[in-house]
Amino acid sequence: LKIRSPSLFLFSCWREILLHLETVRASNSYMSYPFLCISEEDDVQKMYEAELLFLESCLKVNPKSYGSWHHRGWVSARLPRPDWARELGLCDRCLSLDDRNFHCWDYRRMVVKMSGVPVDQELQFTDRLIGSNFSNYSSWHYRSTLLPLLHPESPDPPSPCHQHSHSSPPPSPQTHSHRVCEEQLLKEYELVQNAFFTDPNDQSAWFYYRWLLGRAEREEMISCVFVSREEERVAVAFSRPVNASSSGLMLVLDGQPQRVEWRSVHPHFRHSPVWVSFPSWSWPHLIVLLPSFKGRSESWCRDSATDQELFRSELSVEKTSVLQSELQSCNQLLELEPQNKWCLLTIVLLMRALDPLGYERETLSHFQTLKEVDSMRSAYYGDLCSKFMIENTILKMEYAEVRVFSLSDKNLTMLCHLDQLLLVTHINLSCNQLLRLPPQFAMLQCLEVLEADDNAIENLDGLYYLPKLQEVSLKNNQISKLSDLQLLTSCPKLTCLDLRGNPVTQIANIQSELTELLPSVTDLLI
Repeated sequence: LKIRSPSLFLFSCWREILLHLETVRASNSYMSYPFLCISEEDDVQKMYEAELLFLESCLKVNPKSYGSWHHRGWVSARLPRPDWARELGLCDRCLSLDDRNFHCWDYRRMVVKMSGVPVDQELQFTDRLIGSNFSNYSSWHYRSTLLPLLHPESPDPPSPCHQHSHSSPPPSPQTHSHRVCEEQLLKEYELVQNAFFTDPNDQSAWFYYRWLLGRAEREEMISCVFVSREEERVAVAFSRPVNASSSGLMLVLDGQPQRVEWRSVHPHFRHSPVWVSFPSWSWPHLIVLLPSFKGRSESWCRDSATDQELFRSELSVEKTSVLQSELQSCNQLLELEPQNKWCLLTIVLLMRALDPLGYERETLSHFQTLKEVDSMRSAYYGDLCSKFMIENTILKMEYAEVRVFSLSDKNLTMLCHLDQLLLVTHINLSCNQLLRLPPQFAMLQCLEVLEADDNAIENLDGLYYLPKLQEVSLKNNQISKLSDLQLLTSCPKLTCLDLRGNPVTQIANIQSELTELLPSVTDLLI
């Protein structure tokens, strides 16, 4: 039954039987041959070797049986003297028949970890599989986990392309966060280019290429601090989401740490890039720690990050030259394959890596083409284009050092990077295709004016406790229920609200209902 239908349940029952037999044989070996050299280990070894042979029969019937591979891993782990070379040979035979056997790949990674196969040997294994079949997605993925181990970008190793000792097991790819050193990265560009020029429509190499163009996570750091004496409030923005309530974040006044309670900007977030606190001590003394502006009750200090630090990796002269050459090659391929979505998307990513502002017009044009040639994924391209347009606008705002953020008429379908807008006082999102203001919108802690007319907004989750928000314009959206406006009650300074053109305005007695719900709003347009 197990050979015909190797199910998880049957193997689970069988493992209990094997454990019982292991105990019985150990006892019998000692009782029957107390003075002979027949050890418990020998009996267990024979029993599990027979089980491995049986499992090979199961795999011949169904090579992609998760139950069979999982049980084989359990048996191999209990073998007193496992033959890892034989197990690697079995995996190689199975992958030669089907290089996309994911269960076999998982088992092979376990064998490699247990046997301590050197990383460079495994990288050669991926070379061999990719060389025989460029469409081997599993090999490309496995390669992406090995390269950071063998050729890390981190300055910690003694050389830029440090090789691990063959005498010790490779570190786990899941716990290693380093990027690949530039020397090896440039070689990988050449390898993957050969792959997608061989078969431009195969997605495996294109996905790997996108990984090569990726960037490492930003170092965890404080990017902005905002202080309002009037509201007795401190807002802190981090470079990535953190849990400030448990990470030991503290304020220091005159060299003395202050005990304060931090809360995220929205109840949905346990980890957030932006945290706020309401300390209860003498505020004028704190302001000396930050730039002070005469006649104003607020101060701030922010890290002047460049576009390379925010949204892309820093490029050396050599890498820039190589990426320019890659862009030229992809443009040549696009001339031969004008409808190739992978080529179009890679060109967009190369342009982002080289000069996001300089290539903005070409990027928009390519996104339009992508939506036409791959209409089933037009929503994805719309979201990705929105992300890039927001990044560009943030960069322009950084260079101009203004607190007004305008993204009107950009065909935006989503919002992102809102943690970068902590200091923004006026935002214009009108004439886009937004469906909601997400909870992350609550990170705009300095926002005073919101314009979001002519969208399709039906959800206002992000308008939660914006302490400085005074004016909100939501004309011609899809707000249909009074409860959709409930969160506006958390904005204490809201005085002007424009809801014209929304279905909610058709509700009977809406004027009185809104007046009761939002008593602070004195200028209500419906």
